[in-house]
Amino acid sequence: MPWTDPLKHHISHFWCSRPQSKKPMNNANKTQVMVFELSGLTDNREFSPYLFIFFLLVYMITICGNIGMAAVVQISPSLHTPMYYFLSYLSVVDLFYSSVVTPKMFFDLLSDKKSISFIGCALQFYFYVALASIEVFVLSIMAYDRYVAICYPLHYILIMTMKKCLGLVLLTVSVGFGHSSAQTGCLFSLEYCQSNLVDHFYCDISPLVRLSCSEPQNCTYITLFFVCFFTLSSLTTILVSYTLIISSILRIKSAAGRKKAFSTCSSHLMCATIFYVTVFCTYLHPSSTGQEKQDKVASVFYAVVTPMLNPLIYSLRNQEVKRVIIRLVQKSPNKRI
Repeated sequence: MPWTDPLKHHISHFWCSRPQSKKPMNNANKTQVMVFELSGLTDNREFSPYLFIFFLLVYMITICGNIGMAAVVQISPSLHTPMYYFLSYLSVVDLFYSSVVTPKMFFDLLSDKKSISFIGCALQFYFYVALASIEVFVLSIMAYDRYVAICYPLHYILIMTMKKCLGLVLLTVSVGFGHSSAQTGCLFSLEYCQSNLVDHFYCDISPLVRLSCSEPQNCTYITLFFVCFFTLSSLTTILVSYTLIISSILRIKSAAGRKKAFSTCSSHLMCATIFYVTVFCTYLHPSSTGQEKQDKVASVFYAVVTPMLNPLIYSLRNQEVKRVIIRLVQKSPNKRI
């Protein structure tokens, strides 16, 4: 399909950007890299403290927002529905997703030496890819949930049972960590025997592959397969779900009914749009010299900022969540919500 062309071009670029006419090296002369040096978020030492303060504030909001959202859903009987269970699940995923990268970024902003061990790099990459994959599928499940709720409201309880919701959650976890295991095993089975400088502020696939001194052709096919599979399946689910949702909403006669139906899915649509736009800006762009700095900016947004925005969007745009939060603030702790 045509949309895969820029993806294949970008992936093949960072896999094949190293000179192809490398001379075979004697195995005896190869020394496996055991410690990587990260280039960090910025080279400007004077600017680093300000970035530290800013991202510390962002991370604190992320922690409070996501924990608060999950807690509100758990303690509020009115929110004990599949939609809000998936929302609390998304909050937990966002919390861990941001925590894989952000604390190390804080340390490196105030440190002269930004090093990470080979095992530490592998673990960071493993959990980062797993949680990002889980988030992709959670957004897809939430779109399907809204489709069932709006298009089949009378059968919603029968279709979205707790057993089915739990099964979908377990499916996202198994697929996410299975995908991450394949990617991590492939990437860290490569030999790193030249430079150990990773031109990024965390262990990402593109800068790591550029450091490898072995042929990464198998990793190219594995990555291309998984990226296409995840992108195609997730986007197809979301686009088809919202096409049917919009079609169903337009058939509602009253303006108030249309507004109420759309308000139940507008928050999710906004979160999904932000996530996919930032991911596409990072991984699906024409390759060029100096692109690494732009990749860092995009990576900061979807790895650090997006997990902060999700609970804020749901708390500000979702009327039911807003009502529950207001009632929590106004009522005494010993009263039932």
